[in-house]
Amino acid sequence: MGKGPKTKKSILKRFKVTGTGKIKVMKVSGRSHLLAHKSPKRKRQMKGQPILGATMARRIKRMIHI
Repeated sequence: MGKGPKTKKSILKRFKVTGTGKIKVMKVSGRSHLLAHKSPKRKRQMKGQPILGATMARRIKRMIHI
C-alpha cells in the first residue's frame, strides 16, 4: 500500500495541464495593478495564458508527477 510522491501544491495552483499535455500559466505577472502607466500594447501582449516551453514544462511536470 505504498503512496506515490507528494505533489507540489504551489505549482499545482499556478499551472494547468492541457488535454494534450502542454502546461499553461494560470496568471501572467504584471496584470494586477499599476496598469495606468503601461502602454496599451504592453497590456495587450500580457493578455491570455501563455504555454510554457519544453524545458520549463518538463520541470513543472516533474513537480506535479505527470
